[in-house]
This record gives sequence, C-alpha cells and structure tokens, in this order.
Amino acid sequence: MNTSHLTYMPVSTAPPHLSFPLSPPLFLSLPSPFLSLSLSLSPATAIPTQAPCKVTEMTKWDKLFSMLENSQMRENMLLQYSDDVIKVELGSLRGEMLRFVAQYGGTCGVAVETAGRRMSMQMEARLKESLEHLRQDRSIAAGKSAGHSGNSHLETLLQQLLTAARTQASRLVKLENICLSNPGPITPPEAKGENLQQDVASAETMAALVTELAKTRAVLELVLKLARQRHLPAGCETALLFPMRSRRIFSSVTPDLPLSLSSFTVCLWAKPVSVSNRTVLFSYGTKRNPYEIQLLLSGTRALFTVGGEAHLVEGRGVVRGGIWTHICGAWSSEQGIASLWADGHRVAFTPGVAEGYVLPNGGSLQLGQEKNGGGVSGGSGGSESQMPGFDEGFDAKLAFTGKMTGVNMWDSVLTEEEISQLALQDGEGCEQRGNVVGWGLTEIVPHGGAQFIN
Repeated sequence: MNTSHLTYMPVSTAPPHLSFPLSPPLFLSLPSPFLSLSLSLSPATAIPTQAPCKVTEMTKWDKLFSMLENSQMRENMLLQYSDDVIKVELGSLRGEMLRFVAQYGGTCGVAVETAGRRMSMQMEARLKESLEHLRQDRSIAAGKSAGHSGNSHLETLLQQLLTAARTQASRLVKLENICLSNPGPITPPEAKGENLQQDVASAETMAALVTELAKTRAVLELVLKLARQRHLPAGCETALLFPMRSRRIFSSVTPDLPLSLSSFTVCLWAKPVSVSNRTVLFSYGTKRNPYEIQLLLSGTRALFTVGGEAHLVEGRGVVRGGIWTHICGAWSSEQGIASLWADGHRVAFTPGVAEGYVLPNGGSLQLGQEKNGGGVSGGSGGSESQMPGFDEGFDAKLAFTGKMTGVNMWDSVLTEEEISQLALQDGEGCEQRGNVVGWGLTEIVPHGGAQFIN
C-alpha cells in the first residue's frame, strides 16, 4: 500500500530576526484505503480550524454482511482445503494402483485395479455428496447472524472425508496382502514403463512356450499311440494273428482241466481290424449245444452268453477297431450272475443266468470262430477224430480278424481288483495265468493261416 506524507511548513508573519522554539512535530493520519496523510505543524503556525472526523457507527445490517463475508471466506478456504485433500488421496491411491499393476499384473493386478477403480468411484460420490451438503449449509448460513455452527459442520464433513480416505487405503492394503503372498519391492515410477515392457515380453515368451509344449505333447501322444499299436499290452510277448476273415482261419484250444464247471472267468486282449454284426472271440460248444460259452463282438458292443443266447449280457460302446481292448466274462451257477468287463470296468451285469447249471464236458473250445468243423477237434478230451454235428464247417461272416493275446480262463469268479490288474495296459497281466486255460502254457493250435507273432 502506498503512503504519501505531505508536510506543511510553518508560515510565520514575525520578523526574520525573531525566533521561536519549535515543539516536536505533530502527525495526523487520515483513514483512507490508499492514502495516508501526515501533517507536521508548528505551534506557532496558525492552523485553520476544522471539524473533527466523525466515525459512522456500523448498523446491524453492516455487521451482518461483514459476518457473512467472513463466513463465506472461511467456507471457501475449507472447500478448497477439502478438495485438495481428496485430490491428494485419490492421486495417491491411483499411484499405488499403477505401481501394483505394473509390478505384478495378471489376475491379481486386474483385481486390485478393479477394486481401486471402485474405491475411486465411491470417493468421488462421497465428495459430490459432501459438496452438495456444503452448498446447502452456505444457503442456511446466509440467513443466520452467526456462522460458527456452519463452520463446525464443515469441519465435521471434512473429518468424515478424511476418515473415508483412510478406510479406503486400509482396504487396499488388505487386498494387497491377500492377493500377494510374497510381495516384492515397489517398482519406482521411472522404471514402470520398462517393467511393463518386460512383463509383456515375458508373457509373449510364455505363450510361445506353451504353444510349443502343446505341439510336443501332441507329437508324443501320437508316438505313444503308434508304439502301443506296435507293441503288445500287459507285458505279453506273443499274440495270435488272424490275418483275414475266412471260415478256415481259427485256433483250437485244449484246456488243462475238464470244462464241467459251475463258475468261471474268461479274459483276453483283442485288437480287431474290423468288426461285423457278429464276430466270435471265444467259443465253447458241445454236440448238444454249440453255444455253451460265447464271447462276441458286434460293432462297438461286447456280448457274453452262458448256456445259449437266451442268457445274453451286453456292454455297449466298449470296443474300437485298431485298439487293444481287455474283455472278461464271469459267471457263477450258485447265484446265476453273469457279468461283462471291459478294460477293467464292469459294463454289464445280469442275474438269473443259468442258475444251478453245470457246464458239460467233452465239447470243443476255439478262438476266432463259433464252432468246430472239418474233422478238426480241440475238445477237452484231446481227440483228433471228427465230431458228429460239427462237419458243416465254419461261417466266414463270424470269423475274427485282428490280433488276440493274454487268453486265460479260471474255474472261479475273479474279484474286481484282480480283473482291474489284468486290464492294465502297461501292467504284467500276462503273467497271471488261468488254471483252466493259461496263456503260453495251454496248447493253442492255429489253423488256416492263423499264426503266433512276437
């Protein structure tokens, strides 16, 4: 503020040779917004008489407007302060979120970023609500003579905003602790861009590595599949090959025990080339009943009969061409229960099958065909003479074509665990041999082009 000092020098009418002592100067300041006058008068100087300044007393309206002006200034200061505090808190939260996303990324980073965005939205909503309350308080304070109560309310709202900001920060820390088990050092802002580029490069490298691993896995699965097709299952060293479908191609079996059985389990591995509507795997028949025991294939189904086709057990969708499949049929006369197993799992179960029945001895047992003929016999009696009733020959439509191994037969019903062990592709099922027919021990004679292969 500029201040001008005007000094009035004394004008004397006395003669020059006369002198009067001077008292200290007198300064008079006049109130003015921009100018202050100082008068220096001498006691010997004649000063014109002026009326003293009259100070007008403030009316109650002037006092009211003055208080409102002061209240508005304090209100604006509080508003500005609260706005600055909220901006700083939101900026700090945003900065922390960016650091977390830049450092960790991934699912955790997305979760933290989403939570931070939600917190920011809540804070903005709270701020808008508080500002609206402040505007209402301003209009209320304009109609009052004092503004102390309004100021107190403003301070309360500001304290609430600060508490909400601290609460949001605490929630963010808890989310970080939950999401990050071993948090590392915070990435400085100047290195954030570099870390993001490194993370992107690492993600691209990992994606390429996953793609290559998937391709390698597919190749390995193909190689494993080809290896399994070339090698025999369950540790078997030999297999029977049925090269084509023909009425002359089959294998006869001479059991080690008589087949007058009241219970049994027969198991084998089969890898069919093609399956017709009725393809024979294992068959035992007598002159009186050529269908005492039958283990058949029909499309993708496996069929098992005891005592004739009236007692049929069927498992659907268990056989596929070109793949080794383990098939078992079990029957007990005491309970009349027949069950069919495929790859170690029971796929069919039928009660009341030939209950109380005993298989007759003296029949013919063969692989790959339904009944014996042409003067060839492989019955339990070991006779090589022609059997009456079996001289019509075989039916080529029933012949099996493919490979067969691990043919075994027991005079009892095996447990579920025993059958599961026999059905392990990479197991040692061929070492578990039956006491009626044992693979590699019982005499099996190929005919008409069937042969053993390694």
